[in-house]
Amino acid sequence: MALARSGATVERDRLRASFDGVWGDLAGVGRDPRSGGYDRFSWTGVDLGLREWFVAEATRRGLEVEVDRNGNQWAWWGAPADGAVVTGSHLDSVPGGGAFDGPLGVVSALLAVDALRASGLAPERPLAVVNFVEEEGARFGLACLGSRLMTGAVDAGHALSLTDDDGTSLADAMSAAGHAPEHVGLDEAALARIGVFVELHVEQGVHLALGEESVGVASAILPHGRWHFCFEGEGNHAGTTRLVDRHDPMLPFAEAVGAARRLADEAQAVTTFGRVRVDPNGTNAIPSRVDAWLDARGADEVGIVRLVDDLRRVAEEAAAGHGVRLTVTNDSFTPVVEFDASLSDRLRSSLGAASIAAPTLPTAAGHDAGILAARVPTAMLFVRNPTGISHSPHEHADASDCVDGVEALTVVLRDLLTESLEVVSDRGVPAEAAR
Repeated sequence: MALARSGATVERDRLRASFDGVWGDLAGVGRDPRSGGYDRFSWTGVDLGLREWFVAEATRRGLEVEVDRNGNQWAWWGAPADGAVVTGSHLDSVPGGGAFDGPLGVVSALLAVDALRASGLAPERPLAVVNFVEEEGARFGLACLGSRLMTGAVDAGHALSLTDDDGTSLADAMSAAGHAPEHVGLDEAALARIGVFVELHVEQGVHLALGEESVGVASAILPHGRWHFCFEGEGNHAGTTRLVDRHDPMLPFAEAVGAARRLADEAQAVTTFGRVRVDPNGTNAIPSRVDAWLDARGADEVGIVRLVDDLRRVAEEAAAGHGVRLTVTNDSFTPVVEFDASLSDRLRSSLGAASIAAPTLPTAAGHDAGILAARVPTAMLFVRNPTGISHSPHEHADASDCVDGVEALTVVLRDLLTESLEVVSDRGVPAEAAR
């Protein structure tokens, strides 16, 4: 990647120093010193620290901070108004997650504002940097919760009733953090303020790592969903209960895990049972219940649905064979998301004019940009991940590539802030209320 402008080396050195400083201030929040991973869950004390960091960084830049009815934070350059250019990402993480998934987009957006201001830009429309709530779904089980609520893709009452592993509801967690849950839900006023949304994110895969370029433009998000498998058996003593008398829900669950892998291989998809809750979770006790959550993704929506249906049948047969009851519910399903073609073309054009080569690539990871795409023109930039590892402490992006990402985002935002926004599409309420 090369930028054709005078003083590029000096500017990059300054940008690298700025990136290191802002990134360093954020790096310790929610980090487990033993594993190096991050536990950044919404509406917790750690989350409060992240939100305070966001406000401090915005205030340092003279940006006006607002919190919308769903708890998403907005930092405004210019008076808040409809049709703004919006960028940003999220600050929360999966359990034991990496440092870059989400925060890289927020940090890069703030640094892009710095770069645009330093260049003397007088924007023709306002710009907002946004931090979305609960993108990962790590605490309440529903990914992209802040953007789903804002767009009406999930019912507010259903969302507020979601509980974490300790039984705390989203409504109670919000209240405890000082946010009024009665205002949660579809927010047409906030949506009207988004003329376009551009999210920068570390790539969660190896498309860029296999090539020569450090930045790419997203074409689409592949379909994906989450299903809750609940196996209910009979708890009993592990030592005194004969095998023939047992109704152990762990056994049909184990069969389901193996079947999920086999069926995914046959369908050229991916499936993961990554979250499991066992009751009573005692070494010398036969479980009475196993709750497990399946993540299924692939290139074809119909294929994913068929795969999960086949897995349900296998799991039902296994459960019946062990005298166990099985219920399966769909927590969420997101169809394929094709990003706004004219906006993506515009990104590639502005990057090309700045001598930045940016290949086009799809992703199987979900993002707030994918949820917003149902209502507003949306695009994504990816920054190279040298190993492709994500949702892990080993997630990484080289500092030089991160600087490339900030420079690319700056180029894109400059174009969108100074030229006519002719990419606005006629988009309606999402047909799928992901439940």
